[in-house]
Amino acid sequence: MKVRFWGVRGSIACPGIDTVEFGGNTSCLELRFGQKNRLIIIDAGTGIRALGDHLVQNDFRKGPIKTEIFITHTHWDHIIGFPFFHPIYIEGTKLKVYGPITFEEDTIEHIMGDLLRYRHFPVLHGELRADIDYFQLGECGMDLGDGISLKTKYLNHPLLCLGYRFEFNGKVLCTAFDTEPFRNVFSTDPNAPDYDLVASEKGEEAVIEENQKLLDFFHGSDILIHDCQYTKKEYFESRIGWGHSYFEHAINFALEASVKKIVLFHHDPPRTDQELFALEKRCHDFMANHASLEIVVAKEGMEILL
Repeated sequence: MKVRFWGVRGSIACPGIDTVEFGGNTSCLELRFGQKNRLIIIDAGTGIRALGDHLVQNDFRKGPIKTEIFITHTHWDHIIGFPFFHPIYIEGTKLKVYGPITFEEDTIEHIMGDLLRYRHFPVLHGELRADIDYFQLGECGMDLGDGISLKTKYLNHPLLCLGYRFEFNGKVLCTAFDTEPFRNVFSTDPNAPDYDLVASEKGEEAVIEENQKLLDFFHGSDILIHDCQYTKKEYFESRIGWGHSYFEHAINFALEASVKKIVLFHHDPPRTDQELFALEKRCHDFMANHASLEIVVAKEGMEILL
């Protein structure tokens, strides 16, 4: 199994002189499996444009492109690159696009198709040359063929967002792109006017249960690609409830889940290369006494082989 990072930013693309080293494109991963070089794509952020060009220049020589795209959720930064994915304009391309069931009435097909309407884009979805099928996903397990299995898990984000767990030849890769620590939404202060003992206790039980479900989902992963958009200071000052994590939380979760390598991902748009290098050093200092976990800060173009 091989993973290549085509987009590692969150929220909005941020190309410029301050993001050259780590990259400015939003979420997109390329996975390759086995001798067949089976291709699976996770997310269609702005990084998918360069991936599409790469596929046309390389894979297309061997025949039409056939692949699956697994969308983690439908916030703009994870789907906005789809209209610029070159293979959708080439006859013979076959895509299966999977995405989460949301609390809204719109299907994944409607949401992705809405990107290609004249109010947003000069080409209509119906004018695409590719053969595209859409599938709604909840929490489930799937056999993807070629020895690849997939499990999905809802994360903690303002919109329903899926984590993916791919297993192949005894190796495990997990993603948790947009998520934050579960917290008790009920007041825990007995002096607060809205305090309710029963609700507070039930809230604590729910937090413990949901965090344990995530730990079980990540358990034993060879690679965990985890949201780390904020620093701890930023998170607790003003970002609670925005659906993103800070590095201490991600690392502690990885340790508790016996993960071998964590890749910190979904960098905040204003975060410069120098700040990310400093964050990487802080992470290594934080982990000085925990040699069992390898920490990597995601960069565009980075490849990891399992």
